[in-house]
Formats: sequence, structure tokens, C-alpha cells
Amino acid sequence: MATATIRDLMTPNPLTIEATDTVADAAKAMAGADIGPVPVIDDHGALCGLITDRDIAVRVVAQDLDPKKTQVKQVASTDLVTLTQNDSADDAVKVMREHGLRRVPVVEDSRIVGIVSLGDLAQSLDPNSALGDISRKQPNL
Repeated sequence: MATATIRDLMTPNPLTIEATDTVADAAKAMAGADIGPVPVIDDHGALCGLITDRDIAVRVVAQDLDPKKTQVKQVASTDLVTLTQNDSADDAVKVMREHGLRRVPVVEDSRIVGIVSLGDLAQSLDPNSALGDISRKQPNL
């Protein structure tokens, strides 16, 4: 049986934020969409980073930076590993394992088209696993 492609597994059309927006804007977007990671795009719409709720806690709050004045590009991770829609689930597992990642942006022509997460892979490759089961449930905040 052929392995699924990332196109089959990813969350398509993720919410994005511009690199010049403030960290406060990113936090509000995360809260509004109930997500932790937000892809960062430049003024041409190309993926240039990823900001997470952890980035905000560690790189902004813990450093006493003002989230209303700090731009996303100042604290976002920019050394990104990406996949394409045509990569396989096995490719994603390999990339996540090699780089210790829980989610990977999916790009086409430098533009973000989706995100694939460890939970997405667990649901597809081993739906009866604990992670697969947990990933199907709504978050308990």
C-alpha cells in the first residue's frame, strides 16, 4: 500500500501573520484561532518564519520585551525545515525525527499552503495509538 502524501494529511491554508506585525497581534491571532504555531510571511507573501506560543513566552515575555512594540520577525524561528504537498508521510516522519519537530510547514513556490503535524501523522499512520487518539479529540483548555 502506498503511503499517503502530505497533501492528504496537512491542514491546508493555515492562518498566517506578516513579519512586520507585532507579537501582540500574533498572540491575538493564536488565541482567536485556538492554535499555537503561526507561519510568518514577508511582504511578498513568501514563508519567512514560524512563531509559536512558546516563542512568545521564551523570547518576549521572559526577556521583558514589549509585545506591542516587538515585531514578529524579531522573535520568530527562521531556520525552517519544510515539505511539499507531494512528499510522503514517511518523508514527514523522517524530517520530524531528524530535526525534533512536531509540525512542519508545507510550501509550494515559497508560499505556505499547509502545515503537517505529528498528530496528523499519528492519525493517518497509527490511528489506534495514544497520540492518534488524543489528536482526534478537541483541545481541553
